[in-house]
Amino acid sequence: MHAKKLGCGLLLMAWFVAGAAPAAAQKKDYLSETEADKIRDAETPEQRIKLFISFAADRIKKLQYDLSRPSGDNRRAERLNGLLNAYAGCVDDAAELIALAREKQQGIHSALKEMQARGMEFLSYLEELAAKGPERETYKDTLDDAIEATRDALQEADKAAKEIAPPPVRRKN
Repeated sequence: MHAKKLGCGLLLMAWFVAGAAPAAAQKKDYLSETEADKIRDAETPEQRIKLFISFAADRIKKLQYDLSRPSGDNRRAERLNGLLNAYAGCVDDAAELIALAREKQQGIHSALKEMQARGMEFLSYLEELAAKGPERETYKDTLDDAIEATRDALQEADKAAKEIAPPPVRRKN
């Protein structure tokens, strides 16, 4: 009888932990509460992709601002690495949504165009930063990861642009 109670207790605990894990995974650690709410409220994959791209752009702007200021802060390297990690997370999530939409043949044409255009801007800036950015040694590894994430996202967008059927053309009567 005791073993049966213990088994049921373990089963109940495992079920509870498994049920709680997906809820905790919903909130990305690099998104603010407001940003996470916007992602949840977006109705289409295209809207979510555009949101992730805009969040990535925000991280780039913050990075540019932080790098333009004099470095007297002990936590500057931590902030720069955090911004680059957050940027890479946004770009990775956008690329995942693009891949999923490509598999499902969902219409995300305007989001693909935005990813291709903004992604090239992001990549250009990040590569310039890798070549001659200030204090590169403090964020080089994270910067390399961000560049790789951007390249991967651009490849995914190009692949999706080729594979997703074009929107229907309306004929004039």
